[in-house]
Amino acid sequence: MTTPPPTTDLSADEARRIVLRAQGFLGTPDRRAGVRGVLRHLGAVQLDTISVLARSHELIPYARLGAVGRNKVESAYWTDTHAFEYWSHAACILPIEEWPHFAFRRRAYRSRPHWNHQLPDGTYDQVIKQLRTEGPLTATELGGAKKTSEWWDWSGTKVAVERALMYGEVVCVERRGWKRVYDLAERAVPADLLHDELDDAECLRRLVRLAGQSLGVGTRADIADYHRLKGEQVDAVIADSGLVPVTVEGWGKPAWADPAALETPPRGRHRTTLLSPFDSLIWERARTERIFGFTHRLEAYVPKPKRIYGYFAMPVLAGGRLVGRVDPAREGSTLVARQVTLDGPKAVPAVAQALVEAASWVNCTDIRVERVDAPDLREPLAKEVTGALTAAALR
Repeated sequence: MTTPPPTTDLSADEARRIVLRAQGFLGTPDRRAGVRGVLRHLGAVQLDTISVLARSHELIPYARLGAVGRNKVESAYWTDTHAFEYWSHAACILPIEEWPHFAFRRRAYRSRPHWNHQLPDGTYDQVIKQLRTEGPLTATELGGAKKTSEWWDWSGTKVAVERALMYGEVVCVERRGWKRVYDLAERAVPADLLHDELDDAECLRRLVRLAGQSLGVGTRADIADYHRLKGEQVDAVIADSGLVPVTVEGWGKPAWADPAALETPPRGRHRTTLLSPFDSLIWERARTERIFGFTHRLEAYVPKPKRIYGYFAMPVLAGGRLVGRVDPAREGSTLVARQVTLDGPKAVPAVAQALVEAASWVNCTDIRVERVDAPDLREPLAKEVTGALTAAALR
């Protein structure tokens, strides 16, 4: 692919602010649009099984809007056929209007199914029939999710319904107790969206454009990673996607930007918050290092003796920078900062503020700071937290 000449030169700082605004962390959030507005703005919200303070799909809107009620978050996603779950960056909640643009992926699954499980004759058809007459249903309600207690040992019913999900015949319409609730696409997806008429190029153009808008500015690899496209798929459509080529100081690779993001300089207040390790701001490690000079890695799946920052270390965003990490836990009404990593003394007030707001959101009335990477900052952080808790109680 021959990249056309860049239209704009951006400093590293300008690019960072564009990224923060595009991801909803710079400027005043549109609270009227709420959680649904965040979902549409980001284009995808990642799901994950881990729940420490809350599940990741709850932490995403919290990080941008503040202490929005957790029940409101779930309701906003799943009522009124507003969203569906499908494979994007990972398993993600997606705006329902994007259903047609994932036709290329559904077709790929149908033509090249990656399944090691063999289905007994008639199982797939039986699942579809049962959903048609009894749905929406979980895999358990369909007849059982597992053959044994092993997490990977799916029953034939579970394999069938997941295959139907990949193919687009079935939709996950909500999570209930973290179980997927399945329904037929013909019933769950609005009629005007229920089609696979768009060809692959049109689907890819849309997803590349959406990725560029959600990122603000990104390299080819950044844009491909957002919805887990292949580099050559991005190459095939990016010239017609509406994104414009730019150069960014220090990036060393060609970049593309949302033209609307270049029209006005990003201004407004910065959010101070804990970030889910699955937040789209920090999805891609190389991009996070390039933009923030911050190495981020989820250590939940790393053996405990080899962890550096903790099981679910949450980066702390403040002033448009990543200034530390907190590995949290909950003990009753106490939020426990099991391990805190600080980018120097100046990070202490921001980390304390982020901890106090998070504690309030999950109905914790106390905070206990345990280990701090710089031991001399443990006492200042604990005092700052106590002061912030007292101030919050007086408001």
